[in-house]
Amino acid sequence: MTVFSKLLFGTMHIKSYDLLACEGKQQPEVKNQLPKVRLAKVKTNSDLTAPCNTSILYPEDGGNMHCFTAVTACAVLDVLGPPYNDDEGRHCQYYFDFPSSQFSVDGVVVPNEEKEGYGWLQERDRPVDLVVRGELYRGPPFFK
Repeated sequence: MTVFSKLLFGTMHIKSYDLLACEGKQQPEVKNQLPKVRLAKVKTNSDLTAPCNTSILYPEDGGNMHCFTAVTACAVLDVLGPPYNDDEGRHCQYYFDFPSSQFSVDGVVVPNEEKEGYGWLQERDRPVDLVVRGELYRGPPFFK
């Protein structure tokens, strides 16, 4: 899916990743006690303050694995296309992120000067305090 995110007011921090496999590189084997940890490249790691441009996150490039953190009171409008649908294989997944230097890895060397540009993502259950309200768009068609 493609995600359009618009910060409506306030300031938020966005950190986004692309999984290494999406860049045509194979996932390395990870030697640690945590299951299903995947290497990802940081695409964005910055604060946004409204008014600002709309962020576009593409399925395999552009940081579709992302985390928003409120710096001040803020609101974000996310438009997903197509929307999440478990039956059609479009699951909403949640991750813990870890610094790239946290695990020993066979098959991938991350140079010291690039360590900040990578991280490890581990899938997790949906946070219990997360509230998401979805609505079907009922406005005029985007495309004719």
